[in-house]
Amino acid sequence: MLPLAEFPLIARRNIRGVLFDIDDTLTTDGRLTAPAYAAMEAMHCAGLLVVPVTGRPAGWCDHIARMWPVDAVVGENGAFYFRYDHGERAMHRRYAVDATIRVANRARLDSIRDRIVAAVPGCAVAADQPYREADLAIDFCEDVARLPPAAVDNIVTLMQQEGLTAKASSIHVNGWFGGHDKLSMAKALMSERFGTDLDAQRRAFVFVGDSPNDAPMFAFFPHAVGVANVRAFAGRLIAEPAYVTQAVSGAGFCELVDFLLAARLVSSDNPE
Repeated sequence: MLPLAEFPLIARRNIRGVLFDIDDTLTTDGRLTAPAYAAMEAMHCAGLLVVPVTGRPAGWCDHIARMWPVDAVVGENGAFYFRYDHGERAMHRRYAVDATIRVANRARLDSIRDRIVAAVPGCAVAADQPYREADLAIDFCEDVARLPPAAVDNIVTLMQQEGLTAKASSIHVNGWFGGHDKLSMAKALMSERFGTDLDAQRRAFVFVGDSPNDAPMFAFFPHAVGVANVRAFAGRLIAEPAYVTQAVSGAGFCELVDFLLAARLVSSDNPE
């Protein structure tokens, strides 16, 4: 992971959009700070595509798509995307699986939930679980005392033994049926709503994140960035970001946004 300062100027000038995780990337200690929100607004006003790609639930994502200065949101680790059209006053929702399958999966997830909570002392069902449509979230440090890495790994293993895809974020372990992830739904969003082939245009976008469930995005985007707290997961990331900020969490997000927007102000004939 190179220092953010080594992100080439010419590459920064060519960035068309920023995709980003929310918890501990945009937020700081569980809160969305005014500077981080303002950074999203600044990117949006500058004409960049602004897309959170998060493990947070559908209920939150409906609010985010409507109320935040974003172009769309990918939620529940790729279970769906929501895009609100303010002109039409219409929410466009796209799911990885249809409603019938989601309902059937919910009953299975509920039984798995109970077994995991009984098997791993100290964990809990995430407080935002009632607002989820497609996955199970087990809290290991958001509203409970932080569990050791071995306990987090145990939750992941238990989910996998039940046939779930399981990913650890900085606060939850999320599990779901199916092969979708943040990257697959981000590709669908960009193709269907913005006419962009991410495979061909990946160098025109930045992804910024902080934890193991961001690894597919880190691997895919040549200009992926980690906020500084990503270093806490050294040795636990399948793929690492190309660059890392100096500041942690929301301050690191602001650092990246300032760095990208400053590149647009530099004269094109100014050498790096």
